[in-house]
Amino acid sequence: GAIRKQRLAQEKLTQKGNEIAELQVQQVSQQMDVFKKSLEEFAMKYKNEIKKNPEFRARFQVMCSKIGVDPLASSKGFWAQLLGVGDFYYELGVQIVEVCLATRPINGGIITMEDLVARLGKSSGKTRKDVQPDDVSRAIGKLAVLGDGFKIVKAGKQSLVQSVPGELTMDHTTALDVASQSGGSLTISSLEKMGWPELRINQTIDSLMDQGMIWIDEVDSSYWVPALFH
Repeated sequence: GAIRKQRLAQEKLTQKGNEIAELQVQQVSQQMDVFKKSLEEFAMKYKNEIKKNPEFRARFQVMCSKIGVDPLASSKGFWAQLLGVGDFYYELGVQIVEVCLATRPINGGIITMEDLVARLGKSSGKTRKDVQPDDVSRAIGKLAVLGDGFKIVKAGKQSLVQSVPGELTMDHTTALDVASQSGGSLTISSLEKMGWPELRINQTIDSLMDQGMIWIDEVDSSYWVPALFH
């Protein structure tokens, strides 16, 4: 009697809850469809602005990400065909690889974002003044499919693009940050001032030397970071 009524009431409540949840999902789905349709109309209207204006392009990317749309998902996708941005980022990705490979013998596979953007501006005989750090970051995100070779690391205020496999430790990036404050110069004494013991200093320097990211100055036994030299 009473138990059966209670169970029936519970079943009805569960059923009603499921119906409400399903309705909410449908409403959210409809809202997303409306958002995406509006985004497509917006993209059609401001197509040239999105392609030519880096700041506008970055804001458009943020707008897309908020509703789960990735205009860069595929160079053959709807968004790529509509805007041409897929091709823009894939072409940029190829140019980033070219610049990083060309400069690797000099810098050991790390290059400042500033230097990379400047070199991209002159690459392929074209002037690409429209390329901004935000574009480079997005293109590098797409290069992740190549493995762990391409990533952006922070060394203090500097953004460095790493194009060789391997993990830069906190000590590595700290040493690079110290060097960036001295025009690319790194000395044992500058690391000693941070309270580092001899073993820690030697391990960090040896590791960066092995990776070709720093060079030794035979004259005064100091070190240089080619990527930060200016």
